[in-house]
Amino acid sequence: MKPLEVILLGCGSSSGTPAIGCRCLTCTSADPKNQRMRASAAVRVGGQTFLIDTGPDLRSQALKHGVDWIDAVLYTHPHADHLNGIDDLRAFCYKRQGPLALYGNGFTLDNIRSRFGYALQPPSPQWDKPVLMPHAVHGPVVHGGIELIPVPMMHGAWPCLGWRIGDVAWLTDLSMIPDESLTLLDGLKVLFLDCLRYKPYPSHLSVEQSFDWARRIGAERTVLIHMTHEIEYHTLQAICPPGVEVGYDGLRIELP
Repeated sequence: MKPLEVILLGCGSSSGTPAIGCRCLTCTSADPKNQRMRASAAVRVGGQTFLIDTGPDLRSQALKHGVDWIDAVLYTHPHADHLNGIDDLRAFCYKRQGPLALYGNGFTLDNIRSRFGYALQPPSPQWDKPVLMPHAVHGPVVHGGIELIPVPMMHGAWPCLGWRIGDVAWLTDLSMIPDESLTLLDGLKVLFLDCLRYKPYPSHLSVEQSFDWARRIGAERTVLIHMTHEIEYHTLQAICPPGVEVGYDGLRIELP
């Protein structure tokens, strides 16, 4: 596999951290590791940049972390905190003067068509809106010479996707991983894994469930993501088992 870099653009839940109106320990913390935008990542490999999800913080994330070029977007599911920044893709389309490919399951792409159909139209002379080309995936696809492997999972009652690129996998917003998908996660060096809060939740992993899945998947390094403000960075880091760590916005991981 070619050298790969992952930029953790956001590791927060749907409300972000700090949460509006909250004065808890995490929300009032001055530590930047306790300040979380909505969950997203940029993966750079083989001269390509792949964006995972387009949450409502996309513009701020791209400016803060120097993401000024995207070659394709990999969608996990269509909840607002993973999709509603889709209009900000117009800046990337304008810069490239060309369309962007979207990859996701049929469930997600149907949602995009119904809610953001204007973004799937041919470009205007001004490139004043996104110009997106959706591709439904049913297995691995190759974009720009890079293999993208969708990992089917369940997010409560919703079918969602994780994504594997090389030896890195991104698994957010999940409650169950089917056995057939586990085989797609063999030999990982880095796993980004859903970890909503301490108490169980119907459509996400709790802290203990995240630890259990991390042990079962067996990646060399597991980074916890999609955390609510109930999770304070240092408190959770102190109880993480070996090989598991708490993610934070701006974390960069490079693999040779």
